[in-house]
Parts: sequence; structure tokens; C-alpha cells
Amino acid sequence: MKHTDEYRDGRLARAVAVRITREADPAAEYHFMEFCGGHTHAISRYGIADLLPGNVRMIHGPGCPVCVLPVGRIDAAIHLAERPEVTLCTYGDLMRVPGSHGTSLLKAKAAGADIRMVYSTLDALRIAEAEADRQVVFFAIGFETTAPPTALAVKLAAAKKLANFTIYCNHVLTPPAIRNILESPDVRELGRVRIDGFIGPAHVSTVIGSQPYAFFAEEFEKPVVIAGFEPLDVMQAILMLVRQVNDGRCQVENQYARAVKPQGNEKAKAEVAEIFELRKSFEWRGLGHVPYSGLRLKEAYAAFDAERRFPIAAIEAHDNPACECGAILRGIKKPTGCKLFGTACTPETPMGSCMVSAEGACAAHWSYGRFRDREAL
Repeated sequence: MKHTDEYRDGRLARAVAVRITREADPAAEYHFMEFCGGHTHAISRYGIADLLPGNVRMIHGPGCPVCVLPVGRIDAAIHLAERPEVTLCTYGDLMRVPGSHGTSLLKAKAAGADIRMVYSTLDALRIAEAEADRQVVFFAIGFETTAPPTALAVKLAAAKKLANFTIYCNHVLTPPAIRNILESPDVRELGRVRIDGFIGPAHVSTVIGSQPYAFFAEEFEKPVVIAGFEPLDVMQAILMLVRQVNDGRCQVENQYARAVKPQGNEKAKAEVAEIFELRKSFEWRGLGHVPYSGLRLKEAYAAFDAERRFPIAAIEAHDNPACECGAILRGIKKPTGCKLFGTACTPETPMGSCMVSAEGACAAHWSYGRFRDREAL
């Protein structure tokens, strides 16, 4: 895709909205969850919800890897960075994610810990090469999208025989999280969260393809439409979901055909499979412990695993009890349903991860949705 303007054409978006309104049954309700924070951001930024009829409702999902990282993993990273021999390398959006008791990586850095913001895994590798006297730990995080670069970094470190480079692995997988949501009492038993279909992740699907979502269409009878992040992508995906619900179909459809193939990126998947294996369980903020949803380094690459090189204890920590981030990540509440939103919790003073990442539901609503809320009053 060379240009984005054609995917942000307001005239076309309004035309798609008219088709959604015409085809949505006025006697029915449609509840669709966008799993990815990129879609949440697009929905808020471009006012997509305002274009939809009242009986077509969007539900925010887990969002982004930063949003779902549990407090205990942040606390563990801070303890690791406080070791005098350690240099912790991390992406910028992780720096302000709150740990327990008001801590964060940014505050730990201000207190003297050697924590450096990097833009890629290769930046961390270069630091390890340049500073052989430091134990350089890369805070690896992301869905399936960022796992391949981490795998390549580990392979490069092994080839270069870098004895001072490790990763603190927090890569998680989206299909187990979707299954966790669909099997949760809130969806299956209590009915508090009605989900009639999913907008599937875009960048994740470029790696894993569309095939892994077939299980949800077959087992849970939920249609899935993989969509790009541009507003017209999202609008078209909603129209495709409405049509599936109307037809009684539960299929996986690929709106993002310009980037996603059914089998995904075979090369990237092979690199990940060579380096990583599944953890039996991994904790997600808001979802709890999700079986087989996290990655860790295989035994052959154990020398590059920070959790094996350093005594990193599992830390049981919890969000601020007033923060509703967990409920927002599960789709139970909206950002405005949290009493901290816009008062104690803002992008400058985030109380939860949903307000830190630009793709978090709270940050997206703060940037765009709160102005429409004000106009509606």
C-alpha cells in the first residue's frame, strides 16, 4: 500500500455506513469485539462508532501487549534493572506502565537503574557488543508480530557468542486469549459481555495468517473478519460481520487481503518455532492465567534467557484497586466506567496500562472520545 488517503476517504466511509444501516436488522442487536488496540485507536480517532446505527455496538478487547502485561512482570523487570551489573533495554511505551506501589521503569531509571529506551532488538544487541562489562537484558514484549525480530536477535547473539546478552521474554499469543474470552463466565454464563463476532488483528495475522481463527468460527460459532487498521478497513469489516450474522454464517473472512495470506508468513513462523516454545501458562492483565498463551526460549537457547540467568522470582502484584483496567480489557466496562478516568488517571499520570499505550482503550478515548462525550452532554 503506497498511499493511505484512499483508505481514509470520508465520503466512502459514509457510504459504507449507509449500507451497514440498511443491512442491519432494526429488530436485532450486533455486538462485535475488536481484539487489537490498533482497531480501538482507529475507531476512536476517526469517529467510526458515530457512523454506526445504534444497534451495532463495538466492544474493546485486550488491546495491545503493553496493556495486558501484568503488574508482577513490571515489578520483576524493575528488580532486575536494579541489579548493579544489569542494563535493561526496553521500548518507550513500557517505561511508564505502572508497577505496584506507584513504581515504574521510568521512576526506577530516575533513581539510578541503568534502563535504556531502544527502538529495536538490534539496538540492544549493539549495546551488548559495545559494553562487554554489562549484562544487557532486552525486555521482549509483543504479540506474534514482534516475536520474529526477537527470535532473530537471539540467533544473532548466539552467532556472535555474546555472553552478556539475554532477553526477558513476555511474548504472548492472540488465539489462546480469544479462546479465554469466549470461555469466560462473563461471555458464556453470565452474559454480561455479548459477542456476536470478532474483528481479527491485522499485523498479527500477517504473521500467523487467517487459518488459526477457523477454530473460533467452528467451535464457538463466532464469525471473524480480519481487518486492516485504516477507517475504511474497519468499516468494511463491520459490514462483513453484519452480513455474516444476518446469514447465520460463522466463517473467517479476510478483509485485509492486501497483507494477510491464509498461511501467514512461513519464514517468520519458522524463525519463531526454532527459538521459542510454549509456556504452560502465562498471566494476562484482566484475563488471569491463560494456558499455552506465552512463549519462552527453548533449552538450546537457555543461555540467552534472563529468567534462567538471573534469580527472577514470580511476583504476585495487583492493579490499583480503583483502576478498572482489567474489566476494560475484557470488554465488561468502557473507559468512562472507571472513576479514575480523566481525574487521577490521565496520559501524564497513568494509573493503569490502558492509559499508557497509544493503542490502549483509555488512551484512545482520552485522545478522541472524551470530546464527543462532552458534546453529547
